Amino acid sequence: MNFDLLVHTIHDTHATLQQSAIKAINKHLTIRNWLIGFYIVEFEQKGEDRARYGERLLDELGTALQIKGLGSRNLKLFRQFYFAYPQIVQTASAQLKRAEIGVSEKSIGINKFDAEMLHLLAASPTEQTGKPDKLSSDLLTTKLSFSHLTLLLPIKNQIKRTFYEIACIKGNWSVSELKRQINTLYFERSGMSLNPEKLSLDVQENAEKVRVSDIIKSPFTFEFLGLKSRDTVYENDLEQALVDHLEEFLIELGHGFCFEAKQKRITIGDEYFFIDLVFYHRVLKCHVLVELKTDEVKHEHIGQLKTYINYYKKEIMLEGDNPPVGILLVTDQNKALVEYAVADTDMALLSANTFLNCQVKSNLKYL
Repeated sequence: MNFDLLVHTIHDTHATLQQSAIKAINKHLTIRNWLIGFYIVEFEQKGEDRARYGERLLDELGTALQIKGLGSRNLKLFRQFYFAYPQIVQTASAQLKRAEIGVSEKSIGINKFDAEMLHLLAASPTEQTGKPDKLSSDLLTTKLSFSHLTLLLPIKNQIKRTFYEIACIKGNWSVSELKRQINTLYFERSGMSLNPEKLSLDVQENAEKVRVSDIIKSPFTFEFLGLKSRDTVYENDLEQALVDHLEEFLIELGHGFCFEAKQKRITIGDEYFFIDLVFYHRVLKCHVLVELKTDEVKHEHIGQLKTYINYYKKEIMLEGDNPPVGILLVTDQNKALVEYAVADTDMALLSANTFLNCQVKSNLKYL
């Protein structure tokens, strides 16, 4: 073996096992979330004191657990996940058996419930789990991340959901690509197309592929591993440069800016979003939300920032605060596009210098 071959061999070994480790984390996360949903449903159906909690169960459970990522919102999501993917009982049962995890009646609070119930369910598939139009448990848990699966939960039509599962696995789609294809009605377009095979080739050729790092950076994964939320970052060079030189950046912004957060995570519906930089302006008495884009301005950038502004108006603003301000920093301007995008609002178009030297009166600033 020569030196170059040695380097190549070590690189390949590292990459292969690194990917295996990350995929294993995702699989365990998916199984854990399914099992939590299973436990909740069993308690709702057979728990001795279930009537005591009623509709407050998930709120009470989230408070009692005190585990990051297991609040009432996610518990509701896991319960929905259990109902949508009953076939995962196969993988969950095998995992529990391999790990020799026993769930006692005392620990779960359900009459005569233990892990053997799962083994029995797995050994005797129900009509739902045995349907041929559903992908296997192993395929779902090894090929799709839990973030992928959460996007598929709202799809009630089983054929439609399976269509996206297969397309996503076949094309190795990223989460954002799956979301884009669902939003652009790929399933419906495929059914209407005179040449669905050609449409499929075009879609797969242009699809954004998943990266292994996307799985490990998922908010679900970070919470599962017990990492701090501030570590859940999707950095770009521009953002990191600004944060690395935060003092100089604040001085450039002008008097009154107080740094509040980087990659501020907010939850809208059942989906996580991240605001690149958040400031509070103590003179203007308002939040300033900064979105950083390393390409030309696009209408979806403006829509995204408008969504954040409206969220802060409703959920974060306190009495005495002024409406939040949004700043979109881009490398290339397209003022005509921005003009049309904000034509139905009072959002002004100001240059960076104008913004930094005048009192803010509108909700969105385009730099």
